[in-house]
Amino acid sequence: MRELFPMKQVNGFIFSLLLTVVALSVYFMDMSFQIGMTILIITAFIQAGVQLMIFMHAGESEDSKTIYASIYYGVLIALLTVFGSLLAMIWGYL
Repeated sequence: MRELFPMKQVNGFIFSLLLTVVALSVYFMDMSFQIGMTILIITAFIQAGVQLMIFMHAGESEDSKTIYASIYYGVLIALLTVFGSLLAMIWGYL
């Protein structure tokens, strides 16, 4: 019976709830903008990783290397787009 119980998913759900509580505490606690945004960004990336690994089963298929490569490529393109836009429009370079 133990092998039929989805303990990994239950632990992931509890960890997701804990991360949500941490993110909500930013709203209810009086902290500076920089600290609040840092906590929110860190919890968001951890939450996305938990969702991807546990609930979407990214590492459980035979082509997991392709899935991870696509994720890394997408994150790289997103970061280049965001920081390239900041570089050109706000920081005045280029």
